[in-house]
Amino acid sequence: QLQLVESGGGLVQPGGSLRLSCAASGFTLDNYAIGWFRQAPGKDREGVSCIRSRGVSTNYLDSVEGRFTISRDNAKNTVYLQMNSLKPEDTAVYYCAARVTYCSYSGRPADYTYWGQGTQVTVSS
Repeated sequence: QLQLVESGGGLVQPGGSLRLSCAASGFTLDNYAIGWFRQAPGKDREGVSCIRSRGVSTNYLDSVEGRFTISRDNAKNTVYLQMNSLKPEDTAVYYCAARVTYCSYSGRPADYTYWGQGTQVTVSS
């Protein structure tokens, strides 16, 4: 059974850091692009960042440029999202999702096939 499981969320103060993990089971990530998405209360789910099967990454949000870094370790079948200099507006449920080979150009959630259950990130003092 193909599954993605996110972890690493939690409560952090503004300016703090978290590293989210997206672990795959039931398939290998080698041939998949993995995207990170987030959904704040009352808002639509939005793309944050994506990394291709061969490691090329793209950010979907200008607001995370220079603060968030996506990476992957295919040997561990895991993708990471390192989040630094967190702001209250980063508060959301964060999801990872997979699609074959290439990142979606637009970052639309509908472009991704497999989804994890999400992990809550709360940035608050």
